[in-house]
Amino acid sequence: MVKFGVGQSVRRVEDDRLITGGGRYADDFRAPGQAYMVVVRSPYAHAKILSVDTESAREAPGVLDVLTGQELQEAGLGEVSNAAVALIKQRDGSPAFKTTRHVLAVDRVRHAGDAIAAVIAESEAAARDAAELVMIDFEELPVVVDTEKAADPSSPVIWEEAGSNLAYDWGKGDEDAARAAIANAHHVTKLKLINNRIVVNAMEPRAALGMYDKEQDRYTLHVPSQGVHGLRDRIANDTLKIPPEKLRVITEDVGGGFGMKTFAYPEYPLVLYAAKKLGRPVKWTADRAESFLSDTQGRDHVTEAQLALDADGRILGIYIDTIANLGAYQSQFGAFIPTLAPRDMQAGVYKVPAIYNHVRAVLTNTVPVDAYRGAGRPEASYLIERLMDQAGHETGLGPIEIRRRNFIPAEEMPYNQKPSLPFDSGDFNRNLNDALAKADYEAFEKRRAEKAKDGKLLGLGLCYYVERTAAGMSEFAQLAVDVETNVVHAYTGSQTNGQGHETVWTQFISSRLGLDADQIVVHSGDSDVLPGGAGTGGSKAVYMATGALGVASDTLIEKGKQIAANELEAAVADIEYRGADGEAVFAVVGTDKRIDLFEVARKAEGQTDSAALEAAGEYKEAGNSYPNGAHICEVEIDRDTGDFEITRYIAVDDFGHVINPMIVAGQVHGGIVQGLGQAMGERTVYDEESGQLLTGSFQDYWMPRADDLPFFDTSYNEIPSKNNQLGVKGAGEAGTVGAPSAFINAILDALRVAGVENIDMPVTPYSLWKALHGAEEKAA
Repeated sequence: MVKFGVGQSVRRVEDDRLITGGGRYADDFRAPGQAYMVVVRSPYAHAKILSVDTESAREAPGVLDVLTGQELQEAGLGEVSNAAVALIKQRDGSPAFKTTRHVLAVDRVRHAGDAIAAVIAESEAAARDAAELVMIDFEELPVVVDTEKAADPSSPVIWEEAGSNLAYDWGKGDEDAARAAIANAHHVTKLKLINNRIVVNAMEPRAALGMYDKEQDRYTLHVPSQGVHGLRDRIANDTLKIPPEKLRVITEDVGGGFGMKTFAYPEYPLVLYAAKKLGRPVKWTADRAESFLSDTQGRDHVTEAQLALDADGRILGIYIDTIANLGAYQSQFGAFIPTLAPRDMQAGVYKVPAIYNHVRAVLTNTVPVDAYRGAGRPEASYLIERLMDQAGHETGLGPIEIRRRNFIPAEEMPYNQKPSLPFDSGDFNRNLNDALAKADYEAFEKRRAEKAKDGKLLGLGLCYYVERTAAGMSEFAQLAVDVETNVVHAYTGSQTNGQGHETVWTQFISSRLGLDADQIVVHSGDSDVLPGGAGTGGSKAVYMATGALGVASDTLIEKGKQIAANELEAAVADIEYRGADGEAVFAVVGTDKRIDLFEVARKAEGQTDSAALEAAGEYKEAGNSYPNGAHICEVEIDRDTGDFEITRYIAVDDFGHVINPMIVAGQVHGGIVQGLGQAMGERTVYDEESGQLLTGSFQDYWMPRADDLPFFDTSYNEIPSKNNQLGVKGAGEAGTVGAPSAFINAILDALRVAGVENIDMPVTPYSLWKALHGAEEKAA
């Protein structure tokens, strides 16, 4: 086995480059003669645009141009993509209402921060100064920002064409069966849950550098993304109205994506349009305040759900009614996230005979909502795991026994009985038992009693989450042997956003070809190199990229065998590739006659049409994988102040075959932190009268810090997936799916002694103090 192969916890190959300043992020790119763009944004959440006066701004020092929505319309630019709307049919079969989002607002703004004009100047400072001179006359209109209130027919309507704020009324499942289960149940658990809105806050703000080559009539865009091919197609087809091959999109290093950097935003076609018009490159970089107002946000659901049980505590059915906030415009996948993204995920890991999911999506005067780490699956997991915990409490079965009674057992895998999920593999009881043992569950009540003596409330919460990773798309890869430097270059369509892709792809190629890490160079993020790419999102990259790299590796080896056969004077059938134990050679079977991979590549220059040995690979994965696991959280609450501390966090996950345990641990840790961030303090707040974003900076928007969190005890039970060749199950979003309900269930377990039965995210010391003292006052 090579020293850098699959299954080893090797350190990330990209880290030396990144921590020594060698990273190449979008804002690092400079083009000769580049100009700078600043976007003029609406100060109002809802208003008619009566006029836009750009004369003073145009005359300001250093200003090259000022763009308006009217000009872009006259130039024939299309809309900002909201492709997923077409996938959604309402319950009556009619299409969902489709919002129109211009690159720059034309006659109306619908959220604070809506883009109205763009100033391009010789320097960023000059552009910012001139942006203050753009004079816009508004007629302010009433606003609605609250998710539930938006569904009220008496609320202000922000899209008059729709007739209401309802974008669609969607349903999935057997409604009659779910209602019948509830009507005939021995016990029904009911909950109203709020899944609070999140500002994504990736470390790297968005940026864009647009260029235009007049001779080739071709654009180039440097941008942080989660996949260059999809972004290229959406900007080219939907907005610029050009053939995709006329646009090259380049993404190198990315400082966090989390779904938010997947999408086409107005600033991207803006810099391209401006570059062509001015005949010089144009650059835009967001600051943090602008990111709060322009990046897509996440979650924002209000759900009422019912869980029906028989006399033995087994699930009969689930009925769900959700109001989902889409924001002012339907973002690219916005309509998809509360509907098709989590479809059937509300059944969790349980046998569920009947389920109905009813979603009403509303439009509000807020920043558009789209995919955020987990993209619908954390919301689904939070729903079913809160229901199961509450039902365990109400029936007296407790949170563990009620889950065990309803688990799909390992001996029934693969399981394919709708509406439960079609699991290919899994052993949920094993993971739960291991987590309980690691959490020292048997001694928990003793710990609780000891803490009570000091006025502390101790609670233990459980979540058994399941994730569904993406499938049904094609991924591409290419391998090229470089005879000048004796390295193999690998190109993939998946885009790293900090997950460690370079290391994992290097490990995979190392195992396939028998090369050491320093002989492999991984590339991604150039739409000109590969014919397509699935991009990064949906926790699919590991099996999609390795699938394509595996095909490319096999093709490369077969090509090499042809050349080696000529050099070794043997039949092709007698040539084998030895890529193990430090070797990377073609050899005649049963002999010591061999030739090195790089020598074969040199010979290839004279025997093939290409300059060296290379091969392409395409891989399509039709089946999902289902990462799952037991997360246990223990919290300690000060009864007098509401201060709390997470004292233990245990995660026992099933990610199938683990390629690099160290990188997987990093992904789990990061996911848990983001899930706990939502549960412990992150909350996006808009003023209900003005629609202004009140949590528009880190002075007002809470973010988790290292000292808010405990040591995470993570481990794995590797139960291989049967739906892909490596047996892997995606790990990138799992922690975010499991953490919120584990934490909230722990909080409620602590609070029940004080008579508190429900609490919403985010939980803060103040909300705990109010809950505790309100409950104690009622009890008194």
